[in-house]
Amino acid sequence: MSDPATEIALQLTGIEKVYNRDTPGEIRVLRGIDLTLSAGEAVALVAPSGAGKSTLLHIAGLLDQPDTGEVRIGGEAVQHLNDARRTAIRRADVGFVYQFHHLLPEFTALENVVLPQLANGTASSSARGRALSLLDSVGIKPRADHRPAALSGGEQQRVAFCRALANRPRVLLADEPTGNLDPDTSDRVFGALMDLVRQTGLAALVATHNMELAARMDRVLRLENGQLVSG
Repeated sequence: MSDPATEIALQLTGIEKVYNRDTPGEIRVLRGIDLTLSAGEAVALVAPSGAGKSTLLHIAGLLDQPDTGEVRIGGEAVQHLNDARRTAIRRADVGFVYQFHHLLPEFTALENVVLPQLANGTASSSARGRALSLLDSVGIKPRADHRPAALSGGEQQRVAFCRALANRPRVLLADEPTGNLDPDTSDRVFGALMDLVRQTGLAALVATHNMELAARMDRVLRLENGQLVSG
């Protein structure tokens, strides 16, 4: 059995993405991106707005296709799979968190974490137990029966983290997950995120403008001129 500390959860090799190719407005967003994330590792992705970090996250999460290069999740090359298989891998192996929580407003916090599990074929009782455990781990189990509108911004985002981890993904991709929060709330929510990463052993790639938060992760990568550089 492989050591989870050294298991490669996500690997990008030679990823390139060009918009408006062969036109006067051609934009080379990604230029030969190579990235390896191991299980249990949290990596910060730092880049100015418009540099391509969301494009990179979308490619890593199978929401977009690179023009060239290879994406592997859990060792499986995924870019040439059919849509049904890509959707299955994305649902089971990738969790997404965005700057805005995107919780379903008509459902409670608990239901928002249960629903993706039901969509993945988990039995209702097991899904509820998993959801309650996750909500408890980030300190908001007492708010489980509240709808998003009755939760604070920090609580909403913690529910979003739990929803992203509901199906026990290999990889968590977060795009400015604390960017909409005040500094104190951001710090608490980020702490909850890091606790979840450490407890579950998943690989996390977190895009952020907050250099203080970035420094608390295992590595910091900068996206500059379409390429990744350390630091």
